[in-house]
Amino acid sequence: MIKYISMISLLLWSGFQSLPASAKETSNCPATLNHEVRLLNSNKLIKLCDEYKGKVILIVNTASKCAFTDQYAGLEKLYEKYKSHGLVVLGFPSNNFGNQEPGSEAKVKSFCRLTYGVQFPMFAKSNVQKHNADPLYKVLGELSGDFPSWNFHKYLLDQKGNIVASYSSYTKPFDKKVINQIEGLLY
Repeated sequence: MIKYISMISLLLWSGFQSLPASAKETSNCPATLNHEVRLLNSNKLIKLCDEYKGKVILIVNTASKCAFTDQYAGLEKLYEKYKSHGLVVLGFPSNNFGNQEPGSEAKVKSFCRLTYGVQFPMFAKSNVQKHNADPLYKVLGELSGDFPSWNFHKYLLDQKGNIVASYSSYTKPFDKKVINQIEGLLY
C-alpha cells in the first residue's frame, strides 16, 4: 500500500513538474500572476504576483491604430477612478491583429501618454493569439477558455488572481457589466 501511494505521489509530482512554469501555481502565487514581464520601452522586469496580488486587475491587449484605440481614454479614466480602491489596469500592446501596433515600444509609449494620458502600467509588446501566445496570455486564454480575437480584449481578475470575466473588444471599459463586476470586487 505504501509503495502504491509513493508511486502515485511520484507520478503526480512528475506531471506537475512537466507543466510550463507559467501554468504552475505556487502556494503564494496563482498561475495567472506567476509571470515576470518587462515594462514597456524599458529593461525593468516586474513580477506580477509581487506587484499586483491583492488588487483587482483588468488586463487588456492594446493597439494604437485600431478602431477600438479610443478605449485607452476609458481605461485610463477607469484606472484613475478606482485605483485608490484597489484596481489596476495592465496594458499589453500587441501587433497580432491587423498589424495595428507596428511601431517601436518607444513610439507606443509616447502615443499612449501624449494622446490619451495613459498612466496605468504598460508592458512589452506581446503575442496574445492562441497559437503563439506569450506565457501570461496562454494561461489567461486556457483558464478562461477565451483567447483574444482582436485588440482590446479584457480579462478581469479578482484579488486572488482568479479570472472573473473575459470581455470582447466590443465591451467598453465603462460598460455597466464591467463597472458592476469591478465594484462588486472592490466594495
